[in-house]
Amino acid sequence: MANEQVQTKTDTRLKYPPRYNVIIYNDDYTPMAFVIKLLIDVFNKSLESAQAITLEIHNDDRAIAGSYNYEIAEQKTAEATGIARANGHPLKIKYEEVE
Repeated sequence: MANEQVQTKTDTRLKYPPRYNVIIYNDDYTPMAFVIKLLIDVFNKSLESAQAITLEIHNDDRAIAGSYNYEIAEQKTAEATGIARANGHPLKIKYEEVE
């Protein structure tokens, strides 16, 4: 039998995991100061950034608080919602996959 060599070519492509936006929605009950504090404490925003996001929530009825991988987005959504409920605020916070 003859010795045959077979060459194979592999193509490796890296695919990054999907990102998820954490979105805060406007309501008529939650004070803006509370939302600013939440953005600073949970989402690690600066005061200026938190104020800008809060104004966007107020003007556009929603804004992105941050973009994370699935586990972090889920955790930050749960943490922020828990803090809002513990303080008696009906603030709506969700996460959705970035398209």
